[in-house]
Amino acid sequence: MDGEDDISNPLMEEMCANGIGGVEDAPSSSTSTTERKNRPIISGEQLDIEAYAGLYSGRTKITRLIFIANHCDSTSMQLEALRIAYDELKKGENTQLFREVVQKIDGRLGPNYTMDAAWCATVDRKAEQKKEKLESELNAYRTNLIKESIRMGYNDFGDFYYAHGALGDAFKSYARTRDYCTTSKHIIQMCLSAILVSIEMGQFTHVTSYVSKAEQTPEALDPPTTSKLHCAAGLAHLETKKYKLAARKFLEVGPELGNSYSEVIAPQDVATYGGLCALASFDRTELKNKVIDNINFRNFLELVPEVRELINDFYSSHYASCLEYLGNLKSNLMLDIHIYDHVETLYDQIRSKALIQYTHPFVSVDMQMMADAFKTSVAGLEKELESLIADNQIQARIDSHNKILYARHADQRNATFQRVLQTGNEFDLDVRAMLLRANLLKHEYNLRASRKI
Repeated sequence: MDGEDDISNPLMEEMCANGIGGVEDAPSSSTSTTERKNRPIISGEQLDIEAYAGLYSGRTKITRLIFIANHCDSTSMQLEALRIAYDELKKGENTQLFREVVQKIDGRLGPNYTMDAAWCATVDRKAEQKKEKLESELNAYRTNLIKESIRMGYNDFGDFYYAHGALGDAFKSYARTRDYCTTSKHIIQMCLSAILVSIEMGQFTHVTSYVSKAEQTPEALDPPTTSKLHCAAGLAHLETKKYKLAARKFLEVGPELGNSYSEVIAPQDVATYGGLCALASFDRTELKNKVIDNINFRNFLELVPEVRELINDFYSSHYASCLEYLGNLKSNLMLDIHIYDHVETLYDQIRSKALIQYTHPFVSVDMQMMADAFKTSVAGLEKELESLIADNQIQARIDSHNKILYARHADQRNATFQRVLQTGNEFDLDVRAMLLRANLLKHEYNLRASRKI
């Protein structure tokens, strides 16, 4: 992340120019508004499969490519993803996944991307030989009762199974090393391995459990490892739709992460997941303090300028531009293996927050102007507002004939008088109770009563 310093300065200047300070700092002149509207939307470009795949390593690189091939409408993008996955698999030992990719390609990439039976047979034969060797070594270690050797033996078995796609067996092997861990570093290594396999299997309850185990040994946690644990916990909360908790975890990730966790997540993903979850769940103050003013997270946002800009636009009440960025991001987000299932929910929550934030300062709102600001029809906007009013998220009523939204602001004067009267009554009761107690003590009433008894 340190290498980004020279690039970040002009980007930081652009952030300040685009109204990062909030509504008060937003540009008011028509010239500034025109410049904002003409600003290019970077995220509208088609996903560059090769550049995207280059952000990741290991099994997640292949599974993400297969996911894109399964969910993308463009045939050229599907074949590009499958081609890169094929080449990547030939470098490894996972013949089962290789056969799946070949089946999906179905001869559409020419003779160089067909079933290589000889390669599969060779890899499987070597795998059997390696497994026998690992079993004999582990049996010898267990006979000699050397804890460190047994731990390494199970760890080697976990690596072997993981490389060959047997994730269940890999998880069991990594979990067995726990009984033979002798130092805190061993426990951290065991937890990270179990977390990696659990994420690949989609078992996020295991992820949460092993993150907690790792955090119980703080003396062995260095900043990069802590950042990895925050990423894993963020993914687990995202999967369970706990968006606020997910946002907090991603926002805690430090710049030390860099590209060191490419087998699970890229720094760009931290910015995207954290930014969208924060927009959907944080209030205005939290968004300013924990996202926009967060120096560490700003380093991640520099990697994804469109997410940075939509956050700034949302905070600065430039909703049309914010929603435009979201609309252009959507097609690429639907190809992301972790967030695709949450895009609609997050977008709905962000849009609802924008509607609430837009109406909050006003006594009445012209729904035609509001519809123009949100690039929707008056009828569609009316339905959205009805839903928010029914859920008690907006205190207002709709004049359907004149298409005006009237706010139901509480009578502040009456509410203040009521609070003053209540406070006065409470004070009166407290004073009477104190006087009564003082008189009882003065006349020694309690003492005399006890003597009579």
